[in-house]
Amino acid sequence: MVDPARRARERAVRGEALAVEHLRAEGLEILARNWRSGRCEIDVVVREGPVVAFVEVKTRGEGPQAPLEAVDRRKRARVRRAAEAWIHRHPGIGREFRFDAVGVLVGPGGRVRLEHVRDAFRGEDA
Repeated sequence: MVDPARRARERAVRGEALAVEHLRAEGLEILARNWRSGRCEIDVVVREGPVVAFVEVKTRGEGPQAPLEAVDRRKRARVRRAAEAWIHRHPGIGREFRFDAVGVLVGPGGRVRLEHVRDAFRGEDA
């Protein structure tokens, strides 16, 4: 029997890889993946022209909660703190900043539905 926690981690890794593939296909430049500052992490950092976006990726299987619903206030606050640290450590990269979210829903038979929301939340929303 496969450990449910392991299955969830594997699904999350797959979802993040699919999100990165989608972001690249949309013409965004990947600057970092799984960037950490202390206990806070940014799943993906991308650049779109002068804009740097901090992307939170949530992957879920079929169930009561849609992937993007999991980007709650606490998660937004952690992403914001990590983004502040990233900006501080990478001066001069980007003139504008935003927070994006990508929801990856893995359905029956491995069917995938992906939703990318640009400017999904503001720093003050955290």
